[in-house]
Amino acid sequence: MAEKKIETEGTLEESPAKKAAPKKAAPKKTAARKAPAKKAAAPKEEAPAEEKKAPAKKSAPKKERTPSALSQNRLARKWREEVVPSLMKEHGYKSPMEAPRLEKIVVNIGVGDATGNSKALDDSVQDLTRISGQKPVVTRAKKSIASFHLREGQAIGCKVTLRGLRMYEFLDKLVSISLPRVRDFRGISRNGFDGHGNYTLGVKEQLIFPEIEYDKTGKLRGMDIVMVTTARTDEEALHLLEGLGLPFRR
Repeated sequence: MAEKKIETEGTLEESPAKKAAPKKAAPKKTAARKAPAKKAAAPKEEAPAEEKKAPAKKSAPKKERTPSALSQNRLARKWREEVVPSLMKEHGYKSPMEAPRLEKIVVNIGVGDATGNSKALDDSVQDLTRISGQKPVVTRAKKSIASFHLREGQAIGCKVTLRGLRMYEFLDKLVSISLPRVRDFRGISRNGFDGHGNYTLGVKEQLIFPEIEYDKTGKLRGMDIVMVTTARTDEEALHLLEGLGLPFRR
């Protein structure tokens, strides 16, 4: 057994030692390839100093404002240019808006015999339409009165309310043409004010207006003309109406 061990040892010694396999040299780390630098951006073209502006749209020519018929009315222009400054001076108004002005005119015709004759009301409506240039409203009884043979809702007259241009035209015609045609005219009364700046004028017949023809008139009828103003007192209203040309008695 010992001999075998020796032999084996001899053989072990005699066998050339296995040379360790040479280690492969680790490949050198090569520096990562840098990506090629981007080409410098091309310089932007400078915008021209004066950019071309889009052609401006041609605006429509402005229309000249034509003066309204109301501003051209003789009486309305007189109120604005003469009456308002005199009222401001006399009453001490600080603004022209404080000065009283004419608000409306109401013309009323009562037709008492319309209860028995319906044609009388139609004639009055036609006359008032010619005088005022506006279709009137038929007025009706508010309650029944047996002694007058009057029933509630029955037509008993007509009236018309004038504002703006028609109001001034009617007043101008009344002052300039109609009142001078009254027989023995000496001026209108100063007692027609109601205490709130409104004035009522009574006319005995419609023939003083040039639109009414005597031959086509069935019956003479009177009418009430109420002038409503923004005046606070009767004195202010009197000065306003005198400035507009109403001929009050002295």
